[in-house]
Amino acid sequence: MLPGISTHVFYPHRLAPEHLDALAASGAKVIELFAARFHFDYTERQLLRDTAAWFRSNDVRPTLHAPLTTDTSFSRHAYPTLNLIANEKTRRIEAMEEIKRALECAETIPVTTCVVHLGLQQDQWSDYALEHAITAVEHLKAFAGPLGVRLLLENLRNGVATPSHLMDILRIGHFDSTGICLDVGHAHLGGLSFAEVFAEIRPRLAELHLHDNHGATGGPSPGKPDEHLWPASGTERPAALATGTIQWQELYALAATLPPEVPGIVEVSDTQAESPEFVTRVAGEVFSHQRRLLEDQLV
Repeated sequence: MLPGISTHVFYPHRLAPEHLDALAASGAKVIELFAARFHFDYTERQLLRDTAAWFRSNDVRPTLHAPLTTDTSFSRHAYPTLNLIANEKTRRIEAMEEIKRALECAETIPVTTCVVHLGLQQDQWSDYALEHAITAVEHLKAFAGPLGVRLLLENLRNGVATPSHLMDILRIGHFDSTGICLDVGHAHLGGLSFAEVFAEIRPRLAELHLHDNHGATGGPSPGKPDEHLWPASGTERPAALATGTIQWQELYALAATLPPEVPGIVEVSDTQAESPEFVTRVAGEVFSHQRRLLEDQLV
């Protein structure tokens, strides 16, 4: 598994080379550009040129996370608004057009994958949801293909983007080249067995999102259980950091069975970042812990 990290850790800030430097200094070999107009503005040509130049000068691979909102300023009270499977056609079109604008960054930056969300938290599985999901994936896949970008569907905390339903969407839509990004934090919140999920989606599993939380109970934060904490376990985690309940030894044992080029993207909340230097240090510790557990599987 390739060590990777998302710029989501700097989400409230306009992305700059010093942020990328901090992530690369941690040992990351893959950096996920989290698309948001107030953070990584995929419509700003100079930013795209500067970012492309940075990747050309560093031995790090870029990936993309599709935008979740059209907001141009950050707010902790704002929630995702773009919905590819909304009941209203105008909202579905708005979401597809915004994601297409983000995908166009691949004309400048050599991203090869893009993680996409299907639905918002309240959306439930239905024939209409399936139809809208297939339409959205088909449309975005046709747009992304000529840009050299592969779509990856992420499991979410709703009734549509479960691992099982994502496999149904890919099968029914005959999307043979589309993959799945397994968000282990979301799976943990749903009480899913990692072993069972890996077995089910392994043929399409192309990326992992790694972050911790307290599971379905929410632990000390029952109102916001999707905490996006640093992934580590036991004494491996710095004492100053919050602890979740994912068993990382079990998770990395499963990850060790994946092809080595599959990225494991650490996707933590900006509330877990005190400074770029702090992110470099803690991410480096996470990668060191990850490497030891993966190597243990090879002994």
